Amino acid sequence: MLTRFPMEGACMRRYPGFDPPEYLDWQADPALVAEYRARLAADPARAEVVAALDEAALLALYAGMVRNRLHDHALQRWVRQGVISKAWLGRGEEAVTIGAVHALERGRDVVAPMIRNAGACHELGMPVADMLRGYLATGDAPNGGRDGHVGAPELGVLPPVSPVGDMVPVIAGVALAFRLRREPRVALTWVGDGATGTGAFHEGLAFASAQHVPAIFVIQDNQVALGTRAQAMHRGDFGDWPRALGLPGARADGNNVLDVYAATRLAADRVRGTDEGPFLLVADTFRMGGHATHDEAEARATFDAGLFRTWGARDPIGLYEEHLVAEGIARTRLEALEAEVTAEVDAAAEAALASRTAAPAVPEHAEYPGFSAGVRQPGLARRLNA
Repeated sequence: MLTRFPMEGACMRRYPGFDPPEYLDWQADPALVAEYRARLAADPARAEVVAALDEAALLALYAGMVRNRLHDHALQRWVRQGVISKAWLGRGEEAVTIGAVHALERGRDVVAPMIRNAGACHELGMPVADMLRGYLATGDAPNGGRDGHVGAPELGVLPPVSPVGDMVPVIAGVALAFRLRREPRVALTWVGDGATGTGAFHEGLAFASAQHVPAIFVIQDNQVALGTRAQAMHRGDFGDWPRALGLPGARADGNNVLDVYAATRLAADRVRGTDEGPFLLVADTFRMGGHATHDEAEARATFDAGLFRTWGARDPIGLYEEHLVAEGIARTRLEALEAEVTAEVDAAAEAALASRTAAPAVPEHAEYPGFSAGVRQPGLARRLNA
């Protein structure tokens, strides 16, 4: 269980040793809160979508982002304790995931998250304990102990893959199936700014465009790929890409969960059951940490401290809480909801740890017949053709 760092009149409780330093003493900047709210009113279509959300939907978005961050904290704690060797976190990027997922239709639409979009899994119905078991490689994990990527196809969540960008052609194919079967469904995937330089991204997008599939591709621009700044890989502005590629598209504030929600909902309404897809959504955000837990220092060396301060002040959870309070939702209601989600994640972590004893992975089940044997021994191609 994490030791909390209470903050009077601020956003969710902070955790020394787990939250980035810019979040530990976070206080709402009135100018940024005003900017956050103005963003929602600037686009009449998005404003209408947001206005239609009831209190339950607004609180579900808040709980989703809190759950996402606490899931990451649980993994980071295990790294510090030596339970696992590393984890890929999405601190500061929660709004891009949670806003997009909540804008889709649960039980109908399909998503393919990157590993940093873990929030998509629990918001579409995966138990947090199962997600954590994936990292522990227990026998009762969704992956059967095979690898750190988990999903739940029955819930519409495809497991991620390490070559980021490769899910673009996969989602294009899923969406093509929806169109050919005349099903009013939407497929969505996220792509980091670094992966936009891969062949899979461009080939998948070209195919999706030519086939007019009902898909949404979110460029999650967190400004760095591994340890390489975006400026070293790209010229120009991602906001120009939809027009350059001949696609409908839009831009969203990736730290504003309601802006992401509204932009995604409008995109889904546009491509669902029509020939107007795919849609390219650019979400601007920043990763408040390293590529993974092993290179936090590298992240701090890559960017200057001012950039971390700038984006740290734009904590998506903190700004959303201030927006909700301004809308008349009591801060005590948010605190109670946070406590519920904290208890949920704490219980999930304990259940996952218990699986190491109760359901250890069976070695022979941790291999894929035929393929895993080729990793251990030469001659895979010959055996597969035998």
